[in-house]
Amino acid sequence: MRPLTEPETKVVFDKLANYATDLKTLITPLDDGDRYVFRLNHSRVYYVRLSIANMATSISRDALLSLGTCLGKLTKTGKFRLHITARTTIHLPPLPTPLAFRSNQLTKKNTVPILAEHARHKVWVKENGAQPFLYGSNVVKAHVGRWSEDCPEHSGCVVYSMADVPLGFGVTARSTAEARRLDPTGIVVFRQADCGEYLRDEDTLFAG
Repeated sequence: MRPLTEPETKVVFDKLANYATDLKTLITPLDDGDRYVFRLNHSRVYYVRLSIANMATSISRDALLSLGTCLGKLTKTGKFRLHITARTTIHLPPLPTPLAFRSNQLTKKNTVPILAEHARHKVWVKENGAQPFLYGSNVVKAHVGRWSEDCPEHSGCVVYSMADVPLGFGVTARSTAEARRLDPTGIVVFRQADCGEYLRDEDTLFAG
């Protein structure tokens, strides 16, 4: 485990800036004197309290599985890919089978609010649109309950239920104005990640 290099930090912050507003709040010192830092281990980027990161230095690289919040992964080509673990605390409405019988597991993997609390653009999906999104589908116009008025095209956005529960994030396919003119089946948000991945990809989500 090590701190990010300057180029790595730039790549991570550039990606976060697509979704979040003021990134300075992510590293602002806390009231107790601690602060959050970014650490790299097995190509995965973690957002963690400095006090915890310091304690983790006594653990070998191969033995350390995870710490803090996993924001995503740096690829071999130098790009940064955000993971669903970067979103926020997970509290989902009851899910239909086959996810329903294990939906309680989703509430056990809580993460520090990052994207959802600092979201620049937001899209809220109706109840009939939440299920397809949680199964990995894009968001179509017919499923949108409301959206931020100023969403530009190809911009990062956080997807919420109508009860303001963050479900995942994606990239807008159209600006807000253009999306209003689309047919009901037109795609308005390309899905990047959704919290259904905690079940669909549970064997690999936190793997090295």
